[in-house]
Amino acid sequence: MFMTKQNLAMARRLGVAIVAAVCLGGCATYTEEFATINSRLDSLDAKVQGAAQSAESANQSAQQANQRLDQMEGRNQQLEAAPARKPRG
Repeated sequence: MFMTKQNLAMARRLGVAIVAAVCLGGCATYTEEFATINSRLDSLDAKVQGAAQSAESANQSAQQANQRLDQMEGRNQQLEAAPARKPRG
């Protein structure tokens, strides 16, 4: 039995439809995996946000400490430059 052009075109369409159905059916099975991955990403995002806040807080504390050290440095230089005191007695 020889295939005509019409039968050949129909076979091609049927083949494409079968391949498309298999591909789309395969994608549908990944829904649970995507949900799990999204949940993990949300958890990681929360951890990263917490770490960023902690880092920002530490940075502010370090800046305040540096400012206090700078204030003390000026006073320290004044004391070092002052003439020596005579001991009492």
